[in-house]
Amino acid sequence: MAEKSERATATDTADDGAKRALAWAHGARFLTTASRLDQLPATELPEIAFVGRSNAGKSTAINTLTQQKRLAFASKTPGRTQHINLFELGPRDAPDALFADLPGYGYAAVARDDKLRWQQVMADYLAVRRSLVGVVLMVDSRLGLTEIDRRLLEFIAPRTRNGSVRLLVLLTKADKLSRREADAALAAAGQVLSDYATEPADIGVALFSALKRSGVTDAARQLHEWVRGAAR
Repeated sequence: MAEKSERATATDTADDGAKRALAWAHGARFLTTASRLDQLPATELPEIAFVGRSNAGKSTAINTLTQQKRLAFASKTPGRTQHINLFELGPRDAPDALFADLPGYGYAAVARDDKLRWQQVMADYLAVRRSLVGVVLMVDSRLGLTEIDRRLLEFIAPRTRNGSVRLLVLLTKADKLSRREADAALAAAGQVLSDYATEPADIGVALFSALKRSGVTDAARQLHEWVRGAAR
């Protein structure tokens, strides 16, 4: 009986943690937008950046995670969003974190000069933003980690390897995969990601479906834990 009671208590605690994390994510609200790093506010709040290819479902995933239909703008023309958008989380009078929605990358229809300019802005942001504690990389589960995704991983590797920045890879559109394909996608991504952290706990990979809302709770809980850890 005691063992069953302990298991029930652990389950209740986990459920409470999940509810708190979801409520926290649902409270996200727009703060500001910037086209250059010097336009971003200086802050000591832990910041989590969302990155990914323009057609990987990044904006849709953010909207699903925060349970808001248009918090992150999902353009009908991938690659057209060319700003860093910041969203505040936590109590309005005492916010505890920021989400940063970075422009999608890798879309062929975007002009070359615009691509180069935004590649540099993103590179500078990921390299020098002091408040950055985590990166959420959205990857289309049907494609896996592409060459351009791997270039981004290489760029942030110094910060993930020294433990200053955590990484979570969400394999989006997972509802389009069979169980066997999903398992294969997880295994392939995990094999690639093993090279990018000193401690395995600093990097996670998970299936995510905005349509089925699968993986949402686990993602919210992971990001909430990052923020709570940064505050200690």
